[in-house]
Amino acid sequence: MAVHYLEFEKPIADLEAKIEELNLLSSTSGSFDAEVEGLRKKAEQLRRKTYASLDPWMKTQVARHPQRPHFVDYVEGLFTDFVELKGDRQFGDDQAILGGLARFRGAPVVLMGHEKGHDTQTRVVHNFGMARPEGYRKAVRLMDLAERYGLPVLTFVDTAGAYPGLGAEERGQAEAIARSTERCLTLGVPSIATITGEGGSGGAIAIAAAGRVLMLEHSIYSVISPEGAAGILWRDGARARDAAMAMKITAPDLVELKIVDRIIPEPVGGAHADRAAAIAAVGDVLAEELTALSGLTADQLRKARADRFYAIGRGL
Repeated sequence: MAVHYLEFEKPIADLEAKIEELNLLSSTSGSFDAEVEGLRKKAEQLRRKTYASLDPWMKTQVARHPQRPHFVDYVEGLFTDFVELKGDRQFGDDQAILGGLARFRGAPVVLMGHEKGHDTQTRVVHNFGMARPEGYRKAVRLMDLAERYGLPVLTFVDTAGAYPGLGAEERGQAEAIARSTERCLTLGVPSIATITGEGGSGGAIAIAAAGRVLMLEHSIYSVISPEGAAGILWRDGARARDAAMAMKITAPDLVELKIVDRIIPEPVGGAHADRAAAIAAVGDVLAEELTALSGLTADQLRKARADRFYAIGRGL
């Protein structure tokens, strides 16, 4: 897979292009091992320095990186015996939210998440991760199933927002989002949401109103996209960077605001730079959080979840 470099990664891309050029020359003009090793060290140092000082707009770009792990990657890397369940029993099946039954480290769970797709064909199939009402009603159906059988619910959030099309609105998009959010809040089983990329607006919170909310280091979570906020505030979507800088959408800001409980560190260069390591890190944190929640009763879980959401914004 060809590496996709972001705009701010151009100096790193230039160094790695020189490394590739020297490697090609080595086959015809002698060894350049020393030069290549020096450039590799320089590129790694530059990558570390760059990713240690990302601003909110840069993090937005990383969160949207097309090679970032998606829901299907987490399913493949962390779960076994996955059985997908489809349909909302009312209209149809929405492929922007996938979900079903699986085993996580041997224990049965219910999982669901947004899937954006990885190329043009799959992005169209999954509607770029923007769910219609059927997706949120499917989520409610899965949560009902989890509560019936006493299974933990794990959700993976990565969407720019719910689909705003006419058909979705006609079929009750706002009501479906509200019902899904309500079901998250009333669950009597452990629930953990992980923001893996973009957490956009009600489309995200509909499956993210969990007992524990985790967030990858370079993901974002917001009530509206920076472009949308810029369009409303300044009538100029080109000022998205200004909006991102002001909106407090990054993981450290959201932990401070008590909207997110825990940050999951990413490999240097972002989750897309080492997908296997990023997925493994998510799995380790999920295991810790599930263990912490496993001894609580249904009433204790509901109370703890209510307390965490009532605490948002206190003391500001």
